Amino acid sequence: MADQLNEAETLLRKNQLKVTQPRLKILHYLMTHHNHPTADTIFKAISGSVPAYRATVYNTLNKLVEAGVVIEIKNGDESLHYDFFVEPHFHIICTQCGRIADVFYPNFDAVEGRMRTEAERQTAYVTSSSHLEIFGICPECQAKTQKNKS
Repeated sequence: MADQLNEAETLLRKNQLKVTQPRLKILHYLMTHHNHPTADTIFKAISGSVPAYRATVYNTLNKLVEAGVVIEIKNGDESLHYDFFVEPHFHIICTQCGRIADVFYPNFDAVEGRMRTEAERQTAYVTSSSHLEIFGICPECQAKTQKNKS
């Protein structure tokens, strides 16, 4: 745990973000939980015995997103989820229940880079980031649909 807290502190400093206890707790939570939590989930998880403020969680998440340390993901119900983006990957989102899963693809960072280059070529935009999402129906929702058909 100490190593991850040190890593979180180093990451905050590297991105010129002030190191505060709430920021450390939030970033540490995201680094150790790959459940694509909402701000409310994070708030409940880190509140514990020490009072926390929802605004602090939202403000910290916004700062971490702006710095590119974490990303925002909108799922099927338009709620915002957060992900610590340590290894290049993309997401698949269930259109029925909103579950989000990570997908690791060989050389994804190179594929994503080629997509951004092509986007710049076609539009003359200067890209700063990208995020790929694929939508479908998760196995649990498929099973429910099959069960309802029977």
